[in-house]
Amino acid sequence: MRKLKVDNGKKILQALSPRRIILPIFIGLGVAAFLLFRNFQPDQFSFFEWSITAALWIFVSVLMMVVRDFAYIVRIKLLTDHHLSWRQAFEIIMLWEFSSAISPSVVGGTAPAIYFLFKEKISAGKSTAVVLVAIFLDELFFILAIPILLLFFGNRLFPSTDLLHLSQLKYYFWFGYGLIFLYTLLLGYAIFINPHIVKTILKSLFRFPLIKRWQEKACLLSDQLIETSKWFKTKDFKFWIKTFTATVFSWTGRYAVINFMFMAFFLEKLKWTDHFLIYARQLSMWILLLVSPTPGGSGLAEIFFKDFLRDFIPNLSWVIPLALLWRLISYYPYLFLGAIILPRWMNRVFKKKKD
Repeated sequence: MRKLKVDNGKKILQALSPRRIILPIFIGLGVAAFLLFRNFQPDQFSFFEWSITAALWIFVSVLMMVVRDFAYIVRIKLLTDHHLSWRQAFEIIMLWEFSSAISPSVVGGTAPAIYFLFKEKISAGKSTAVVLVAIFLDELFFILAIPILLLFFGNRLFPSTDLLHLSQLKYYFWFGYGLIFLYTLLLGYAIFINPHIVKTILKSLFRFPLIKRWQEKACLLSDQLIETSKWFKTKDFKFWIKTFTATVFSWTGRYAVINFMFMAFFLEKLKWTDHFLIYARQLSMWILLLVSPTPGGSGLAEIFFKDFLRDFIPNLSWVIPLALLWRLISYYPYLFLGAIILPRWMNRVFKKKKD
């Protein structure tokens, strides 16, 4: 298997400069400000009435992000056979989230995550295996959850409207779901069944002139899949149950943020069945965000929040302020935490041993 190169590591660290948090913040806040002032109404922030009950539910909303991150930390410890300490696992997850937050969602933080693990003295092959399997588990959650939610909610999984751009979202959703399904199918086949056939297919495909310049990267990926397959074929069923359970908890924690946030300000307006549909709508919303070209889905996340969740908000003028609060809880903290942790992590892993 090809080894990670030092200059690749330098490029990754350069791409993760804390200064890059400016772009997603600018996009996200810019879109929110535009939507706020385009249809300004005096009562846009009237929902924001603090009480002990509201403060409690906001606290629980923030706590759901802690649950999400803790589940990811547990999962990465399992995937690395507990090679990482709790501190190392925490830093890896925060840096992984940081790299995802400042990169287009469609790109994600895969390469940086492999590099972070590699610098924690995990071999290049195993680092790649851990990241690929983590991605596989995340995508598997989506492709299994969508059919189940469709069974219960049908077309209510999507916002009902006569507006053209919203009616087209359904097609974009199925396009995104199809890409994720095919990617997960290919990844699962390569990891658990026959990675050598996948390598042969990739080598053949990337001989075509238009995509030949990516042939080396395709070969590297196929080698990584073979290493991943060798490693995780040795794991028993109990291992996969634990890692997938952690995956379910992590995504459920992420989605529960909005449920508890809504409970903070208009609990009495929501039926208990609404919370399940809010969860389902978020799942369909995140399928679209997974193929977003903007860093961390900035801008699009606020727009999709308005489109998908407006049915549950009593006053439509509250939608954008609530979307901004949601992002303040679930997205912006990773930008600042990553910017703080990255220099300290670099200082630790690059620190020279004293004679």
